Amino acid sequence: RRFTAMNIRRLKEIQCYRGTRHIAGLPCRGQRTKNNCRTLKGKRVAVAGKKKAPGPR
Repeated sequence: RRFTAMNIRRLKEIQCYRGTRHIAGLPCRGQRTKNNCRTLKGKRVAVAGKKKAPGPR
């Protein structure tokens, strides 16, 4: 476990693609992210309480 954590820390430090994906909390093995990858992204953030701007009259 420590070995894996050290590898991920190294990727983050050298700012490679995989490291930046780890920092952003996104998949780094080529999966598509438009629809899925909920496991890494976490729960959906609700856009509640946002009111529509009044239109022109």
